[in-house]
Order: sequence, then structure tokens, then C-alpha cells
Amino acid sequence: MTLPACATIRADAPLQPDYSEVPTDAAPPAARYYADCFAQAIDAGAYRRADNGNGDEWLLFTCTGEPARVFFEALASWSRAMDSEFMMGDRVTRSTARVRQDLYGTDYCSARDGQDHRCVISFNAGDFIRSD
Repeated sequence: MTLPACATIRADAPLQPDYSEVPTDAAPPAARYYADCFAQAIDAGAYRRADNGNGDEWLLFTCTGEPARVFFEALASWSRAMDSEFMMGDRVTRSTARVRQDLYGTDYCSARDGQDHRCVISFNAGDFIRSD
């Protein structure tokens, strides 16, 4: 018994890219924390480049003040459930995902003594960030 040649794809055959737009739907309410943090960080010029040494290029947006406080507080029960609340020096830190190895690619918010709120949102920028 033989199979037609078109029934199988060779493992080394290149995949054709799919250029269709990514389907989306309405953003959930928690997306507002990200949007407000990005907006405040952009207005303040508070973003920097990070390179993890593994070829990933990141832009880290840091918001403070009210957007950071609201995001930090919203993470309280989530971080407890995900076991993603930890200390960074003298700051209570809550991340949106459990930290497996390091903070590259992990969004997190922190506070010192219930004050001085700060959130860092990671944006995977890709190699283009180095093109200038």
C-alpha cells in the first residue's frame, strides 16, 4: 500500500507564512491596567531597552503613581493564587505570571510600605529595535 505524495509533508519542508490578520475580540477589563500603565510610561518617557542575552529584545515600560497603584492592587488576589508575590529588596512585588527563571518578559508591579507604586510592563520588540 502506498500513500500519495501530497498526503505527507516532509519534516524539512519550509512552512509557508500565514499573513492573515490575527483575530481579536473586545479586550477584557484587566486590559485597562496595561493600557493606563503604557500611556503613563509613554507620557513620562519611562521606557528602556533590555536584552536577555538569548536574542530577545524587550522594551520595558515603567509606570508609577495612580496607574501603578491600581494595577498593583488588582494583582493582589491573582498573585496569591499564582504564587507570584515575592520580595525584591524592600518592595512587595506581584507579577502577572509566576517567575520561572528571571523577570525577562514578566510584567510586575511593586510597592514599598504600601507607597511608591511602580509597574514594569515588558514588550517583546524583536530585532527591529536594533535597526537604527
